[in-house]
Amino acid sequence: MPRRSRLAAGLLAALVAVTSGGCTVPTFAPNGAGEVLPRSGASADPRTDTNWKPCPEIPQELVGRGASDMTYSCASVTVPRDWTNAGSGETYSIAMIRIRSNTQQNRIGSLLINPGGPGGSGIDTAVYLSFGERLGGLPTEITNRFDIIGFDPRGVGRSDPVKCIDADDQDASFAAPPDPVTPEQFDDLVALNRKIADGCGGKYGRQLPLFSTEQAAKDMDALRIAVGDDKLSYLGYSYGTLLGATYAQLYPTNIRAMVLDGAVDPKQTFIEGSESQAKGFERAFTNFSNWCKATPDRCPIAPDARKAVTDALAAADKDPIEHTDGRKATSGWIFVAVISSLYTETGWPALAAAIAGLKQGNPRGVFTLADQYTERKQDGSYTNLFDANLAVNCADTKDAPDIDEIRRLQGEWRQKYPLFGAALAVGMLPCTFWPGDRDPYPAGAATGAPQILVVGTTGDPATPYENTADLASMLGVGRVLTWEGEGHTAYPSTKCVVDAVDGYLIDLQVPQEGLRCPAK
Repeated sequence: MPRRSRLAAGLLAALVAVTSGGCTVPTFAPNGAGEVLPRSGASADPRTDTNWKPCPEIPQELVGRGASDMTYSCASVTVPRDWTNAGSGETYSIAMIRIRSNTQQNRIGSLLINPGGPGGSGIDTAVYLSFGERLGGLPTEITNRFDIIGFDPRGVGRSDPVKCIDADDQDASFAAPPDPVTPEQFDDLVALNRKIADGCGGKYGRQLPLFSTEQAAKDMDALRIAVGDDKLSYLGYSYGTLLGATYAQLYPTNIRAMVLDGAVDPKQTFIEGSESQAKGFERAFTNFSNWCKATPDRCPIAPDARKAVTDALAAADKDPIEHTDGRKATSGWIFVAVISSLYTETGWPALAAAIAGLKQGNPRGVFTLADQYTERKQDGSYTNLFDANLAVNCADTKDAPDIDEIRRLQGEWRQKYPLFGAALAVGMLPCTFWPGDRDPYPAGAATGAPQILVVGTTGDPATPYENTADLASMLGVGRVLTWEGEGHTAYPSTKCVVDAVDGYLIDLQVPQEGLRCPAK
């Protein structure tokens, strides 16, 4: 895999949402974040009621510097824990960052960004996107017209983070066989998921349903008010499309422009969504295998990459290779590395090299990919990515299958999707045991909203392309933009995609019906 700068690697992670979780970047508490205050005093931004304070330490910590010609400011907004009982006095604090170009002219307003997950940090993502097109960030045309607003949704990163899974249990979860065939293996995974669910329930109790997507969407309207915008401009990736679609149903007349890239279909049941991802990852892996066969000079496991990976998984079940940190490269860790690499086409050489390394007794490449995906730090600790992911997903889910149904689907999906089906079936176990009430999101039309741009990638593994038209149709105001590329999400990628999205965000010019952008 070609070396990438720290910035480019972080941007990749920030825009990746994962199968049972989401990818984000390391988080830390911003210093001096303010809260929403009355419009008075010289410290408040004249366009808002929000007390913004400089926070150059955020990009310094993430990247080592801020982007040239960009100013970074932070604030927080206090919201009710439960919007259905807003007078209770119980609150959460939603952290956000505002990134403003020093060359900004003809300002339109703010562009709110969510990277997906759920569990991804919008603050970190906004920082990475502020470094411009050369490193895969936002085009200058956008940063010159909008303040870029990244926010960590409730329970995520810097916004009263959920933290209830210890590092040992996370290690055990990722190391577990992705397809636990024997009763003993399956029972062990059931016991681990019960333990995790019980621990989160014991710590957060009645708060658990309050981490739902609908509650977070209501927070977004408070952010819109806090930044001083009459209408919301929003860019949501992956799970961020679900958050955006929920907002569009709740506040359709409060939208100026909304781009939903990497669509989640809110109408799908929990089982349907999991099977959809199994199909998407299987298709993406086939594309990777075909690339290996066509470019053997770049793929050391050519010509049959699928056999190389399945052989590696089988070998690891018998005798896993030990890493220098003491972990063993079990089939679970290898599977996580495979998932990690399929989010972008640029990850394919890294996967090939990692599997080739295992043949030579070196698991370093596997753990590099896996740790990028899981947000496991060098000291063995984790961010709250997967804690928040479980809290949000399970709060949203009213139809989690029981153990017997999961065991049945495991066998059926193994036949339909040989590498990913069984793993995606057992991946539903956490919500089976999740305690507390549920708060499912709505799945209907955004009546009264302007046209919403829904972007889909034909080779997307995590949010399969078929979801794109389904989400656009459900909203009733969706316009589909297709990128005939590989990987998860499309903007900003090629000039065709950038021109279409920028024209919509800036001038509200909706792309022509049926526009398809080529891969390159």
